[in-house]
Amino acid sequence: MAPKKTTADKVRSLVKAFTTRDGLVGDYDYGFLFKPNLPFMRQSRRAAPFFGLNDKMPVLLALLLGFQHALSMLAGIITPPIIVAGQEGANLDGDTAQYLVSTSLIVCGILSSVQITRFHVYKSPYYVGTGLISVVGTSFAIIPVTSGAFKQMYTTGYCPTGADGTKLPCPKGYGAIIGTACLCALLEIGLSFTKPAILKRVFPPLVTGPTVTLIGISLVQSGFEGWGGGSGTCFSRPTSGPYTVCPQVGAPHALPWGSAEYIGLGFAVFVTIILSERFGSPIMKSCAVVLGLLVGCIIAAATGYFDRSGIDAAPAASFIWVKTFPLTVYGPVILPLLALYIVLMMEAIGDITATCDVSRLEVQGSLFESRIQGGVLADGFNGLLAGLFTITPMSTFAQNNGVIALTRCANRKAGYAACFFLLIMGIFSKFAAALVAIPASVLGGMTTFLFSSVAVSGIRIISTVPFTRRNRFILTASLSIGFGATLVPTWFSYVFTYTGGNHAKQGFFNAIVLVMETGFAVTGFLAMFLNLVLSEEIEDEAASITANDADAPDDQAEWDRIQHGKSTASDSDNGEKNKDVDAASGKV
Repeated sequence: MAPKKTTADKVRSLVKAFTTRDGLVGDYDYGFLFKPNLPFMRQSRRAAPFFGLNDKMPVLLALLLGFQHALSMLAGIITPPIIVAGQEGANLDGDTAQYLVSTSLIVCGILSSVQITRFHVYKSPYYVGTGLISVVGTSFAIIPVTSGAFKQMYTTGYCPTGADGTKLPCPKGYGAIIGTACLCALLEIGLSFTKPAILKRVFPPLVTGPTVTLIGISLVQSGFEGWGGGSGTCFSRPTSGPYTVCPQVGAPHALPWGSAEYIGLGFAVFVTIILSERFGSPIMKSCAVVLGLLVGCIIAAATGYFDRSGIDAAPAASFIWVKTFPLTVYGPVILPLLALYIVLMMEAIGDITATCDVSRLEVQGSLFESRIQGGVLADGFNGLLAGLFTITPMSTFAQNNGVIALTRCANRKAGYAACFFLLIMGIFSKFAAALVAIPASVLGGMTTFLFSSVAVSGIRIISTVPFTRRNRFILTASLSIGFGATLVPTWFSYVFTYTGGNHAKQGFFNAIVLVMETGFAVTGFLAMFLNLVLSEEIEDEAASITANDADAPDDQAEWDRIQHGKSTASDSDNGEKNKDVDAASGKV
């Protein structure tokens, strides 16, 4: 084991890094990051060098790869606050939405540094953080929860509405959401002290897989509505009022929902993402979603869809607590948020495992379990801090694992550089104002792709589950109600008819309704219950197979037939050739 560096050694290393060519630039092949994958270009067969967790790394490369990490996170960070502050959420004004986007970037930069640093809890065997490039961002899973919660808040009068039924801004409801999220984060903090093996037994892929899939499926609806022009009142194409067009009457180049122009803008974003993946350089591939968003914004700006009044009016800088919200606890949303934190915890375990794998670190043993414990504790702690910082819950991001694998850099310096760039993006609020001004159809083309990737992640988790009769039954039972609640979200709204003055009783009924109408929550709870009460059958255990090898016998049989056909054809050809040879030589 190398001796611990003194403060003087660290200072000398820092000075050398910023004052020498080797420390600043090094001998890295920077062209590797920017060389596109075009059909007529020769691709280098030499792999880029791998930078381990604590290897020496040039400052310029750390900044460049850190910027790449920040860009790969950008779309995921800004989407939840824009949607939650919009017409499907709290209907907050433009200034507040800009503040939430800025603060989300700042908070993600700060809390990512907590995960990357890995702090030891004094006089205990526990840690906070993973010590890896485990970055965090605002969770997509909060969107279906807030969507259902705000619908209920406006229906029950918790949030105000105008005389004509128009939903008015509801900062009180937003404060209730983040206040309740702070309370529910204590569940993940408490579970972090449980052994990972026990957590995986109680919350296996059989539970988390369908839950994550339902989260993605429910989110795609929101993305597709935005692709058509907006997910608010204009979605229903009213014949009168300010929302006959999207986003509203008086907005630049406003059109009815579903107009060809809106569909085309979203399609431009989607096609750019595909082209970047096919022909892009390594740095383009990991930032394909941001490139798609950029192309869509350029087209929208050139054709007059942008409203720059919000950008002009935005302050030069912003920070946490420039705007505040009254923190309260909203009872009906507690159960869905508890389910959300369980999902976030299992996502964190999977993402940290993947990060260890692509970082070429061990994925078993005491050190690995310590990283899991520290990562889950930091994930719960970050959820608590995020609420206090006026932001919805955080989750450990998985897309950065792709950046690590693509660039072959697992060095923490790149992670710290990403945190630095996120802070800069958030502090300069003109940047956030520009993001908030992006037309809904451009944002919808991007979010549809992002939300679909969430559903695909859930499918990947399910594919690791042995497809025994018991497991198929659990998946069928849990997904049936989850799919139904997602496709018909008001199916449980009329079960309870209580209209009395007992607010506690009414709140209890509202909580049940919200859980039953939140597809991923009811799927998660039902899958967890069935997994605990249904035991494995002996024949199931003996014939346990996964999606990877479910069709293996049929595939082998097909391959044998192909090989047999080839060998038969080959024998026949050889026979014909021998006859020809015999005939040529005079043999009968």
